[in-house]
Amino acid sequence: MHELGIVFYIIDDVKEVAAENAVTSVSRVTLELGEVSGVVPGLLENAWRWACKRESLMDGCELACETIPAVTLCEDCGAEYGTVAHGRTCPACGSPRTHLLRGNEVLIKEIEVE
Repeated sequence: MHELGIVFYIIDDVKEVAAENAVTSVSRVTLELGEVSGVVPGLLENAWRWACKRESLMDGCELACETIPAVTLCEDCGAEYGTVAHGRTCPACGSPRTHLLRGNEVLIKEIEVE
């Protein structure tokens, strides 16, 4: 379950920002999760609740997740298309010469404090 490792990294980042800003309690963290990031939101939320109970700064902190749609670019025709619907083959020209533009991110968007 790599979600627990991700949670530990997020909490470390939040703790660092909190220390830099003299924050003593974090009430909510909003993440942006790429559609093809491989992160399972339900597992992430379970790991989040477990880990936050062990950090006084984070105890009771909510986790909100927003999805970043996966978009792929075709290097041959320049088309951008939904990755999940079409995979790695361009639906416009049939080329396999494509690469992911966005959709595999795990980013902290907001940290809310009391």
